[in-house]
Amino acid sequence: MAQSSWWAWALASAVFAALTAIFGKVGVQDISSDLATLIRTVVILVVLGLLVAATGQFRAGPVTPRTWVFLVLSGLATGASWLCYYRALKLGEAAKVAPIDKLSVVLVALFGVAFLGERLALRNWVGVAMVALGALLIAARAPA
Repeated sequence: MAQSSWWAWALASAVFAALTAIFGKVGVQDISSDLATLIRTVVILVVLGLLVAATGQFRAGPVTPRTWVFLVLSGLATGASWLCYYRALKLGEAAKVAPIDKLSVVLVALFGVAFLGERLALRNWVGVAMVALGALLIAARAPA
């Protein structure tokens, strides 16, 4: 049950990420990519604030300094990612920007091994290579 639960959440994440690209591409057409990112961020802040308040998670207990450091770093990385993503959407086609953005899958595998001590089997590495190749093939401009 626990394994199928993460699959469902990961699949939902993929669906919402796809919708993010489509809605974002339309939304960024008439404004700067930075303003679009700010609007998106405010919406996320409000929704998450309401969710955390409604579920009583503000009373979850103390947050350690180590946790603060890594969550702040994660937040900075997220912000940088969003700024870059919306700038790319402003300049390029959603169907080409999104696959390149998903090269993060490849980077997570590499960073997980390098920094977290995770181990991948050969078949996992083949999958990582296929994701990388697939993303590049989708984003490549077809010959005229």
